[in-house]
Amino acid sequence: MSLDTVVEDIRDEARARAEEIRTEGQERADEIVAEAEADAEQIVEEREREVERQIAQEREQALSAAKLEAKQERLEARRDALQTVREQVETELAELSGGKREELTRTLLDASAAEFDDSADVVVHGRDADEAMLVSILTDYEGFTLGADTVDCLGGVVVESETSRVQVDNTFDSLLDTVWENNLKEVSGILFDQ
Repeated sequence: MSLDTVVEDIRDEARARAEEIRTEGQERADEIVAEAEADAEQIVEEREREVERQIAQEREQALSAAKLEAKQERLEARRDALQTVREQVETELAELSGGKREELTRTLLDASAAEFDDSADVVVHGRDADEAMLVSILTDYEGFTLGADTVDCLGGVVVESETSRVQVDNTFDSLLDTVWENNLKEVSGILFDQ
């Protein structure tokens, strides 16, 4: 075998080995690229799922906040409506006049009188605008006098006795407070169809 043949065989072998190494390198590079692409695809999918979860969570939070705000606005509107009704009732009570006002005042005074002994000196207080009516009514009650102090109220009476230390608040205001508190649920049901 000649030296040229040996050199040529070594070159052929080297070329074959180089081709083999290049093929292996290319295959490994292709594997790395495929793995990288698969990893990238998986990362993208995970990010998309994470973004979708975050969007859903933010949507749910926004929806909950909107529902809460709407509920608060409804409650505020109901409170305002109830306050308006209460104010209308107060206005009607304050503007009550004539026989109806006197009849209600007598009824409240009778209920108050039941709390005192017949021998007690009883002082009756009312609103300033009702003074003439109270003076007229008190002529029918022995031992009852009109007090100098007026009461800031819609009407009715506050009756007290120094001897028995009893005070009865039978003003329209106190009765309205009691009736309002006891019937608020019913009033609310009527107003808001509950």
